[in-house]
Amino acid sequence: MKIGIASDHAGFAYKEILREYLREKGFEVQDFGTDSPESSDYPDFAHPLSEAVSDQNLEKGVAVCGSGEGMCITANKHPKVRAALVWNAEVAALSRQHNDANILCLPSRFISIEMAKELIDIFFATDFEGGRHARRVSKI
Repeated sequence: MKIGIASDHAGFAYKEILREYLREKGFEVQDFGTDSPESSDYPDFAHPLSEAVSDQNLEKGVAVCGSGEGMCITANKHPKVRAALVWNAEVAALSRQHNDANILCLPSRFISIEMAKELIDIFFATDFEGGRHARRVSKI
């Protein structure tokens, strides 16, 4: 599966670790930056990632910033993007099962790197349930 990953400065350290974790899991990962922990603006990285998912050049994405919120808000401005701010296992599963989320947004200041890896595993292993949820997603 081809996926993308992006972060701002607050998520940079997590992005670096998670990019390699995803590659070890067999994903083809495109890195949209940032490339350092220097102060940066999350939209500069969330927009290109989201455009690639919106255009279906990538199947899914992972976005990391301090709260996860900035990346999520920015990503959801793009057609066909359903970004989900995820902080625990249940939300990770439900974001896929009920909302067919295609960008996982993680809050680096509020979860451990171990939890981030667990959430990635759940997000990418969980299928969309369809059914009544498909009707709802189609209304977005």
